[in-house]
Amino acid sequence: MSPNVVNPRARCVMVLGTTSGAGKSWIATALCRWYARQGFKVAPFKAQNMSNNARVVAGGEIGSAQYFQALAARAEPEVRMNPLLLKPERDTHSQVVLMGHVSNELSSLPWRGRSERVWPQIAQALDELRAENDVVVIEGAGSPAEINLMASDIVNLRVARHANARCLLVTDIDRGGAFAHLYGTWALLPPEDRALIAGFVLNKFRGDAALLAPAPEQLRALTGVPTVATLPMWWQHGLPEEDGVFDDRSVASGEVTRTIAVIAYPRISNLDEFQPLKNIAGVRLRWARSPSDVAGADWIVLPGSKNTSGDLAWLRAQGLDRAVAAHAGRGGAVLGVCGGLQMLGEALIDPHGVDGNGPGLGLLPVVTVFAADKIVRHREARFADLAGPWSALSGITVRGYEIHHGQTAEHSAMAAAGDRAAAVMADDLAWQNGAGNVLGLYLHGLFEDPAALEALFGVEARTLDAVFDGLADHIDSNSEPGVLRSLIQ
Repeated sequence: MSPNVVNPRARCVMVLGTTSGAGKSWIATALCRWYARQGFKVAPFKAQNMSNNARVVAGGEIGSAQYFQALAARAEPEVRMNPLLLKPERDTHSQVVLMGHVSNELSSLPWRGRSERVWPQIAQALDELRAENDVVVIEGAGSPAEINLMASDIVNLRVARHANARCLLVTDIDRGGAFAHLYGTWALLPPEDRALIAGFVLNKFRGDAALLAPAPEQLRALTGVPTVATLPMWWQHGLPEEDGVFDDRSVASGEVTRTIAVIAYPRISNLDEFQPLKNIAGVRLRWARSPSDVAGADWIVLPGSKNTSGDLAWLRAQGLDRAVAAHAGRGGAVLGVCGGLQMLGEALIDPHGVDGNGPGLGLLPVVTVFAADKIVRHREARFADLAGPWSALSGITVRGYEIHHGQTAEHSAMAAAGDRAAAVMADDLAWQNGAGNVLGLYLHGLFEDPAALEALFGVEARTLDAVFDGLADHIDSNSEPGVLRSLIQ
């Protein structure tokens, strides 16, 4: 136990997976809401998260998954819930965020060199949450059986042992080989860690559950571990994705009246803010990786990026720069959010080596200079009068958050030549071109704001509380009776 921490009272339930994408995040979210509905004081925890989807919380930033898990638990999101966040900037480098703040020292260390440096703070954060709550729902990462990483593990088995957690091992049965995944993962664990596995969970199942027999009982005979839940496939649960783009097969209901193409560059960030678009009747959300993907779109969105200059180079290599310019030239609506706003400008200037230098797309006469310090804060701001397709936002006050190094201002030479951009929010938070069809803003969360959704689409957003309750109902109705409560007894 960490120094100066009172004896922990919380029972810990941990969700492990046989692979990434097995369903750990949403199951942990469902458990947070289920235990909260039983009257327990609940907190989520994930020691280390690797994601470019982050949210602003008390004390800095954490991964979006733990932010939503905290809301599901009816708790205030804060940095102890995700003490270590890795934000990939390149294939071999990540920005390291420790207890909510960027650590340049840790960012420069090799992967295995960080573990012992950060474990004391991870353990202290977990112990403090255990001391203050009745239940802590812990999410693992990847697989606990990645034997090449076990010696430096700080997110799976080391956490499970430290918390004496009752663990669920989840597998994606839709991929095939689910029973082999479960058995192989269990078999690779040290005997003392196998004892922590309280149940197996089959996720994303389609078909007749009766056809699974006799496999669950055979697996129990081999391992001593029961299969405690079989969760049906559920595409439209409404929870924002943690990593990767949303599944392209998930399409909103009704006749399509508006197609929104979001550029899916390699280091896309904060894509979870587009989840509400999936739930609007008549809207098709399309992820664009080539010019053909933006053909016929009503709106093109350039989302956030963890490596603006690198993603801009990728965009050009795909020919998407010309496709976006042609769309804007025809008067089509273009929206840039954070890194997307920076790309829409004339140039990126990087005096501190934060991101990279380079020319922008030239669709907004602004220039971005990258500062050494990162802005991380909640904001509420009001749009001024907007022209063109974004005029519905005129006068609307929206709430969101900022996470960026860039500082953007009007390009003086372009302004002198008569090509001006209008700052349409205070503090240079948003810019619009003269024609009115290109809008860039630093504020994340536009499509999560009820006032903005009402103005742009004439709809009310599905509440997160309804999403969380639906998740809790789903896991409750598809688990063996009494299992969820038994995990904390």
